[in-house]
Amino acid sequence: MSRSLNKVMLIGNLGADPEVRSTASGTRVATLSLATSRSWTNQSGERQEKTEWHRVVLWNNRGSGLADIAEKYLKKGDKVYIDGRIEYRTWEDREGKTRYTTEVIGREMIMLTPRGGGTDADVPARASAQPAVADGQSESYNDFPEALDEEDDDLPF
Repeated sequence: MSRSLNKVMLIGNLGADPEVRSTASGTRVATLSLATSRSWTNQSGERQEKTEWHRVVLWNNRGSGLADIAEKYLKKGDKVYIDGRIEYRTWEDREGKTRYTTEVIGREMIMLTPRGGGTDADVPARASAQPAVADGQSESYNDFPEALDEEDDDLPF
């Protein structure tokens, strides 16, 4: 049997506060804009830097509240670790044009930005998602097309 792997691990900073929506069935979903940067020295000795922007989607699955945790504790500039998988989607916008997006569906999140004023016992440093159903399938935008708002699907830069 052939096996495959779709795994993404990111550490970066939020480019905006999390955007949280609810589906028609009441499931909450958070969208994060996460920046990762790398730097290097080019052949002429100049320091170069490149920033990549990632769209991260966190669902409130059974047994986890990743979207709620993101909404309550994350803000623009915070550093987070995200573990998840890549998902590609296409859809048709209001003008009939085919649109494409690449997303990281987060399964685990660790908040890396220290909070001022000591420790807060109510702030979870680490959160992870449980499968939505027994066979290991998790929710996605395909299950809840009404959660999409075409006007918000562009990256914030």
